[in-house]
Amino acid sequence: MSYVTPAEFATKMVDAGEAKAKMSTTDTLIRAYMAGAILALAAAFAVTITVNTGNPLVGALLFPVGFCILYLLGFDLLTGVFTLVPLAVFDRRPGVDMKALWRNWGLVFAGNFAGAMTTAIFMATILTMGFTVAPDAVGQKLMDIGHARTVGYAEAGAGGMLTLFIRAVMCNWMVSTGVVAAMMSTSVSGKVIAMWMPILIFFYLGFEHSIVNMFLFPIGLILGASFTWNDYLFFNEIPTVLGNVVGGLTFVGAMIYATHYKSGPASSVAETANMQVTPAE
Repeated sequence: MSYVTPAEFATKMVDAGEAKAKMSTTDTLIRAYMAGAILALAAAFAVTITVNTGNPLVGALLFPVGFCILYLLGFDLLTGVFTLVPLAVFDRRPGVDMKALWRNWGLVFAGNFAGAMTTAIFMATILTMGFTVAPDAVGQKLMDIGHARTVGYAEAGAGGMLTLFIRAVMCNWMVSTGVVAAMMSTSVSGKVIAMWMPILIFFYLGFEHSIVNMFLFPIGLILGASFTWNDYLFFNEIPTVLGNVVGGLTFVGAMIYATHYKSGPASSVAETANMQVTPAE
């Protein structure tokens, strides 16, 4: 039977958080870099589909392919470790403390950003024929998204920032639900189906995902959009990261931990840094 009960996958969540906190620096950076690059490519794919079809639902329906690929390959996104690693701290797993948590979050952030930036540079090159022509319709759409979701929020004042924060909270509520949903099955098909649903919801509703934004906004700036790096950082990325922490940890990690997880003997799941672990998205 491929279904895993909540009590079983709750333990897997804490074990995964412990393993990630103890993972080597090299492995953490590589897995984060590849996750950022693949998710950014999926975002470019979805925007291209939306522009070419004129139907945002089609783009949203197909965007989760990137999430599924990076999950099955064992790569890590910041939004996932926001949810999983704190659980190992809550459970007082040996060697997992706040220092280990901040180390993991910092390394994953850096790796995700580097990977997303790599894809942004590659896609900007493609969309401008090596920076020799003006951006095409897809490039223009990317610039418009960046402007609307930075300057647009700023122009709305406190209401805009509140909206941004709540969209970020709801984003990682759904994305981390996708991470957990993948643990509900032991089959590849079951994992993919379970992941697909919440990721589709977050993308179609326009919620704010810190790693997707590491691609969308830098590529807009590279292509010449009318907002700045400060606009991106202060009117999107930083509030989005904070909202993603709250959404994933509160509505997914803490809730499942509180109602399904039963503490047991300390796990030895992460005795070695290079062991295979459940990926975090």
